[in-house]
Amino acid sequence: MKKQILLLICVLGAFCTQAQRFDRGIEQHTFVPKGQWVVGSSISYSEYSTDNYKFLVIEGIDASGYSFKVSPLVCYFFRDNVGAGGRFSYNRTLTKLDALSLNLGDDLDLDINDFYNLSHSGSATAIVRTYISLGNSKRFGLFNEAQLTGGYGQGKLVNGKGDDLTGTFQKKIDLQIGMAPGLVAFINNYTAIEVSIGVLGFNYSKTKQVTDQVYYGERSSSSANFKINLFSIGLGIAFYL
Repeated sequence: MKKQILLLICVLGAFCTQAQRFDRGIEQHTFVPKGQWVVGSSISYSEYSTDNYKFLVIEGIDASGYSFKVSPLVCYFFRDNVGAGGRFSYNRTLTKLDALSLNLGDDLDLDINDFYNLSHSGSATAIVRTYISLGNSKRFGLFNEAQLTGGYGQGKLVNGKGDDLTGTFQKKIDLQIGMAPGLVAFINNYTAIEVSIGVLGFNYSKTKQVTDQVYYGERSSSSANFKINLFSIGLGIAFYL
């Protein structure tokens, strides 16, 4: 029995030695050197306005609004191709719906008037980035960004006017853990364009709201996924200093 155990240990040792010597032929080149700083930002703004617009079952809509988001980034590379830092984000959205008429059939009409929704939120994200160069290229590379995010937001929803006025105020917290791989392309030695997309994440959110300072409500949700999220595509510019 002892001889069999000894023989098994020798076989496993020889197998591990062979596994350690196996070379896949992947060469890792320095794409971003140690000691370099990365700063950047992504900014987006959109605005819309409609006046008596008609489409399919929509008999008429009067609405306006905007959406604004800014997200600065800072990262320091403590090793070649490996950096750590933070990302901060602020988002503000306004929707004003003065009138909306829906015709869903001969006996089914729906009218919405005097609807107002304003929300803003902020978040802070701790990130760790790892880079891989595409072959020997110093201009194009791949990166993966591990993210840990905490966010807080507020919003208010108002409907009606005069004696029929009603309003809801809410607070929301978010916690997220995710991975976001991407592609980086250098325009010159110090400026690069980055594109990333979220593929893995765990999300938790909790919302508390009060309506007319009388009715209280609470909702929480959590989710985990491993899929490409087309709504989380990020496009930005970064400066490597």
